[in-house]
Amino acid sequence: MAAVLERSFIEICGFERETLQRFREVAVDLGVSSLPGGLKFPDTAGAFHYEDSGKLLSVTSNRFIHWSTSGDTVQLVEQSLDTNLLNNTVKLRFVHCTVLPGGVTVQETLNNVIILISTNQSVHRLVLPHPNRMYRSELVTELHMQSIFTDVGKLSLQDPSHSAIIPTSAGQTGSPSTSAAWLSYQGEAHYALASPTGGIMVVTLPPHDTLGGVSVVELKRSSMIQKLSGWMPTAIRGEQSPADLALSLAVRELEEDSFIFALCQDHRLRMWSLREQACLLEADVMEFMPACRGVKRLSGQGHRLRLAFSSTTGLCLAVYLAVPQKGQFTVLQLATSDNNRYSLEHISTLFTTQETLVDFHLTSTDIWALWVDDSNTTVVKYINFEHNTAGQWNQVFVQPPPEEEVHVGMDQDPRETYLDVLFSPVRFTALAIVKALQIFHRGGEKISDLSWELLKREVTVAVETELQSSVTEFEFSQEEYRQLQMEFWSKFYGCCLQYQESLSTPLGLTVSSLTGLVCLLKKGLVSFLLPCFAVDHLYLSCDEYLLSEEETPITEDLDLGRDVLQLVQCLRLVSDAVSGEMAYEMEKALEHLQSPERAAELALESMLSNDSDNVIENIQNKLQDVRNPVGAMMVLLRELDLETDPEVPEGALVPGRSLNLRISLSQLLGSSSAVSVVCQAVSHMTMTRALFCRDLLILQKLYLRFGDNVFLGGGAQLLQLQQDLIPRSAHLLASYHLLKHISQSLTSSVPMDTICLCLCAVLSPQTVLELFYQTSARRIIVSQFFSQQHSSSLLVWSHMISTVVTLLAQLLYPSEQPNPIGQIVGYSLVNIGSCRFMLGQCYLANGEGQKVSKDPDVITCMAESMNM
Repeated sequence: MAAVLERSFIEICGFERETLQRFREVAVDLGVSSLPGGLKFPDTAGAFHYEDSGKLLSVTSNRFIHWSTSGDTVQLVEQSLDTNLLNNTVKLRFVHCTVLPGGVTVQETLNNVIILISTNQSVHRLVLPHPNRMYRSELVTELHMQSIFTDVGKLSLQDPSHSAIIPTSAGQTGSPSTSAAWLSYQGEAHYALASPTGGIMVVTLPPHDTLGGVSVVELKRSSMIQKLSGWMPTAIRGEQSPADLALSLAVRELEEDSFIFALCQDHRLRMWSLREQACLLEADVMEFMPACRGVKRLSGQGHRLRLAFSSTTGLCLAVYLAVPQKGQFTVLQLATSDNNRYSLEHISTLFTTQETLVDFHLTSTDIWALWVDDSNTTVVKYINFEHNTAGQWNQVFVQPPPEEEVHVGMDQDPRETYLDVLFSPVRFTALAIVKALQIFHRGGEKISDLSWELLKREVTVAVETELQSSVTEFEFSQEEYRQLQMEFWSKFYGCCLQYQESLSTPLGLTVSSLTGLVCLLKKGLVSFLLPCFAVDHLYLSCDEYLLSEEETPITEDLDLGRDVLQLVQCLRLVSDAVSGEMAYEMEKALEHLQSPERAAELALESMLSNDSDNVIENIQNKLQDVRNPVGAMMVLLRELDLETDPEVPEGALVPGRSLNLRISLSQLLGSSSAVSVVCQAVSHMTMTRALFCRDLLILQKLYLRFGDNVFLGGGAQLLQLQQDLIPRSAHLLASYHLLKHISQSLTSSVPMDTICLCLCAVLSPQTVLELFYQTSARRIIVSQFFSQQHSSSLLVWSHMISTVVTLLAQLLYPSEQPNPIGQIVGYSLVNIGSCRFMLGQCYLANGEGQKVSKDPDVITCMAESMNM
């Protein structure tokens, strides 16, 4: 099956469960005092992508730097999806200063990576070695590499070559409100700072390898010159007005000059030339907002500005205009004439109703935007600003927070149930659990360096100790003790929810113009946006989008496409009608390998007996609009079926290729971050599709109940539904439930005396899927992926990651109905090597290592997986 992609994306959190990031702290003290009544700025985040991040043979492939700012602190992290980077985090604290919005910029030169930082009282420059200079040889074989931040503590950041205090004029009050920084072609470091009284101050440090002092230039409206015929500034003379305060700054170097774009509080966009120290262009951006009467009297506090440059479109600007109850993006193109006169050409205007914009990014074709709505929910969307006549934004399905309540069945132990949820792979970061644990320890010792298992043990002890200390009676019933367990475990779970929510606060987003990699930058983690498969898109789409869509890429037949969309709307009604208790009972039936068809029938019986909202009648009415239900179901089942016959390469990784290419391929998507992202993507896909198949099977059973009342095709189609489509749906449900189990089940510790002791070198804990991907599947997938792709091709994120996710799922997909001989290994995998690997892992997990030594095929398979 060739996976069909939609226009939507899905968020996958890339946190590694057992990893607590440890930041080395570096204090920078220039001897300044705190400013009285200093401004407080919101926390922000940003990222930098290496120029060669899309090149397979580069040491910087799939590598980027991201940062976050809060008060006087900047946290920097260098991350790679190919190799694990050592010493890759640093926290810079600027004593008695506040980091400005837009106050962090990263650029690379041939030999260095240079970080420019602006605070309300100082400017700073960090000169770090470029990865190409740290690893000069193309044949980099290490599983771990040093980050560019390795020796950052050795820099004398207080030296004049690294830092400078911003000069202040006599009588000047206040401090800069926003900033932008850049390196000139000559290597000078420029910092544009928005003056609190209007105008822009540009502070310049000489090239880092030359002597020289700090220079300052002030760009004021009195220096404006007329550049356009018939144009005249509204106030050519006089002092600065607060209305001129720059709210957002952006810079672009063109034609050996630096152009500073300032979006100001008076709704005007101004372009300054640093070389001429003059304003070359001014435009009232409210002219692009329809029905803006009265808006001009309001200050544009929420206005934002972004730039994008490409060889085809030139320089484009995106202006976000924030006004009460609405907002809009306006895309403009900078045009120039032969006599160096500049103007702005309107490209597109796009409207949005979201409340609070956090960040947005402009590419040569799209606008990506990040909001937080009234309920504090993260909202991400993107749109092509030039070819979108309907003005409809494309969806991004963000990761929902963990469930507010944990369902504990009467036959389940509360402690074990809560522990399973807390320590499952896709819900909580280690930091959230640690912070909640410290609350339960009532401010005791700081918790650090705990393994996943030890952390789990500490949580158990803390909650049970809290429970025991609250008991005043010596005797109580088993039911009373169960209620106490539920109360205290729910309390701890609530703490984890609060910290996870805080760590998931969105601060920014980044889009690589080179590879298309899109990430959400959050307070405590980074998440990745992956292209959404079309069948998953249909199930996840909200009703607003589903009702507005008229076609789907999973079929070219327009009539059949409309039937598919109608059928999915019926599935949505079924999903809403499935109660938590019904979902739990069906899940339990699948875990005990009972018939999926029988489980669906029981769920349907429960729906029919508890249908107080006439859901069944609504479904029946919608089903009558589906003209060809069998055809629509067959299209969906075809897209859901992962069974294929992959061409699995044998022997060496991509034989016949050069040594450095084979080494690069052996590292591709091999870091612990990539393992987490890829496997969580497969896990999310299996969870979504298991629900899809569950609802489809229930709907098919309902079709049989309705019979000819909704089935226009009559008895023949009902027979096909019963004998073909329902068994296929049942098989898919059982298969995806099994894949979900593999993707979420953690591997057990392996006894030290087993034959596969070397597997312990892999970081623990891992899910079965992560272990399989890391030790065996990745080599197969990369070989298959590059067997038909040229090594010089750009690593395009959307194509690469969707292919890897699909191939990994296919390698584990069962080709027969799962049977009771072992939940994980009791079925025939598409790839026999996968089956033997999984069998060996299950022997080890169950403490039956001796069985591995008696099976030569399993020994061979596992040995090969470790000699990749």
